[in-house]
Amino acid sequence: MNTNRFYRSWVNSELTSFHVKIADSDLFILADINLEHQAKDLLIKYRKELREYIKLNKYFSESLKPVSLDIKAPEIVKKMMTASEKCGVGPMAAVAGAIAESVGEDLLEFSEQIIIENGGDIFIKSSKDRKFSVFAGNSPLSGKIGLLIKKEITPLGVCTSSGTVGHSLSFGRADAVTIISKDTALADSAATAICNNVTSKDDIKKALNLSKSIEGVVGCVIIIGDKIGSIGEIELV
Repeated sequence: MNTNRFYRSWVNSELTSFHVKIADSDLFILADINLEHQAKDLLIKYRKELREYIKLNKYFSESLKPVSLDIKAPEIVKKMMTASEKCGVGPMAAVAGAIAESVGEDLLEFSEQIIIENGGDIFIKSSKDRKFSVFAGNSPLSGKIGLLIKKEITPLGVCTSSGTVGHSLSFGRADAVTIISKDTALADSAATAICNNVTSKDDIKKALNLSKSIEGVVGCVIIIGDKIGSIGEIELV
């Protein structure tokens, strides 16, 4: 969910915060200590793996449908392929979540707690319960709905897609679709898939039921205008 990311100013945490930005990858990271250099090296590594694979398989980056799993591909690529297959979308729908998760998992070597936000897609491993506010564009509910993430269920992915905010491709009109999953790449793909199926307030119930059918999705929140729906293991605050 690309915007100017002013919502990052909403963050209130005891953790150390820092940014890592390379080209179109812009990570906002919270950790026990400043890990900017380590995070930058990891981001360079995973971006390189993706770029080199795309050079060999351009269809991977252009397809709006799942592509066959390539067992010889880098792990981050296989992660995107697997996630998108479960959700019926192209593999690039998982790229932000996959990068956040891959960098985050590696940073856990240096910090017990890691939170990485990558354009609305979040990887979290926390030693305390956390509240996340849902940015939903011009909806009157934007910033007023929060998700309580219990420490014991992390690491976790919390990913949001929007049909009204940012420049990411979407065929829907939801102001925000937020998916929770143990697999951040899957949460990213599922958010895109569910958002594609919400073109009006009447679609909320159908889209929530669709999220239930995706293996690995723990919960779903949908906001469109002044309406909200949720399903699964989600605690709204």
